[in-house]
Amino acid sequence: MPPRPNPTLRQRRVGAELRKMREAAGLSTSTLSRALGIDRTQISQVESGKIGVSPERLRSFAAACKCMNEPLIDALESMIQDRSKGWWEEYRGTLPEGNLENAELEKSSRELMMWLLTHMPGPCQTLSYASSVFGRVFPPLPRHELEARTAFRMQRKADLRRHPKPMTFFVYESVLRTRFGGTEILKEQLTSLLEDSELPWMTIRVVPFDIETFPGAAENLTYAFGAVPELDTVERESSHGPEYLDAVNELSSYRYIFERTESAALSEGDSRDFIRKIARNP
Repeated sequence: MPPRPNPTLRQRRVGAELRKMREAAGLSTSTLSRALGIDRTQISQVESGKIGVSPERLRSFAAACKCMNEPLIDALESMIQDRSKGWWEEYRGTLPEGNLENAELEKSSRELMMWLLTHMPGPCQTLSYASSVFGRVFPPLPRHELEARTAFRMQRKADLRRHPKPMTFFVYESVLRTRFGGTEILKEQLTSLLEDSELPWMTIRVVPFDIETFPGAAENLTYAFGAVPELDTVERESSHGPEYLDAVNELSSYRYIFERTESAALSEGDSRDFIRKIARNP
């Protein structure tokens, strides 16, 4: 089977975890290839997600690396056996890969936590607000691209609501005051945000301007909790598209950032009062 030209986020992550196993064992690709009886180039292609592995090969790989982390191995096996195609595949070739990978990350996580500095949480955006956010891109998007991105955002939102999971959003005050599309669109969005804050699986907490010090990161972040802690992922938003981080030290660093943010945020009740006050006079 020829190598995959564009491995999915899930396929790349399986490969990355196998590479971590090999490196933790102090094995070179040559040493591991001899232990498994396969060509060295196959090891590199597996670790880059360009070719897959069977559950049996996964366990041989883990055994050769002396990995005894059964929960991780079981979770990787589940990822390998999941051959389902996500709804986002219908947008492949229409939208940037980063958009599709965001949807895949949301779908595969067991819990989501976000820090928002510039715009409302995606799973809470109204149609008008989302369209206004994409409409601010410069140079302006062609109409068909603007409509495709807005429709995709709404489909991501709908999918998360059909299959709810715990979600926590830390929203900086600037997000609540920035008028994407104007005052009326912001007011509608704030009202919708208040309604969402009452959902049992959604937590919305505001970080106000007047805290002692700025607690969060300088960019929008998503912390996606995997089936096991080793499979957690941080998505860092940038103008060039999403960046995915999964190194142990990076995950630890961002967990600390979220802990600091949580300690500075208003309670859920106080956050609702804060949003309600702004909504009355946005």
